[in-house]
Amino acid sequence: MAAMLSPVDGGHGPGPAKAVMSKQPQADSCPPPARGPVRTGMVARYLAFAVLATLTNLAAQELVIRIAPVAPLALSILAGTAAGFVLKYVLDKRWVFEDRSSSHAQEIRKVTLYGAFSVLTTLVFWSFEVAFWALWRTDVAKYAGAVLGLAVGYAAKFALDRTFVFTGRPA
Repeated sequence: MAAMLSPVDGGHGPGPAKAVMSKQPQADSCPPPARGPVRTGMVARYLAFAVLATLTNLAAQELVIRIAPVAPLALSILAGTAAGFVLKYVLDKRWVFEDRSSSHAQEIRKVTLYGAFSVLTTLVFWSFEVAFWALWRTDVAKYAGAVLGLAVGYAAKFALDRTFVFTGRPA
């Protein structure tokens, strides 16, 4: 509880002040966490769905590469990213964070934040991969940076999604 100082005379003129305990939350206090502690099953599902979304991304890319008449690389990256994103969002929403929001406004807000955090954490991943390659100039270093970048990116994404996207609070 926070102590609030209140003049003894009701605020009329000078006088000694005393501490008055208040049970009201302060405007600058942090809201309580939306959920309980992180459960092992939650993390396991999150990681399993990350692998599944990655495999979906790669499969969609391969399909597009095989059938696209023009610009197969750009189209394959776009298709793979879209397929992986949609699958991961739906799985995370339902099976990891157990989100039951129903309004279109809430859903649009959540998809937008989820997408923004996906872009941000992808930049983290790429930064690690490029930095490791630039420092040591070997494929092993590049892939080690990629793995480390993915780990850091997914850990950050989990925390961001849990804190800002799937909060358990109305949008």
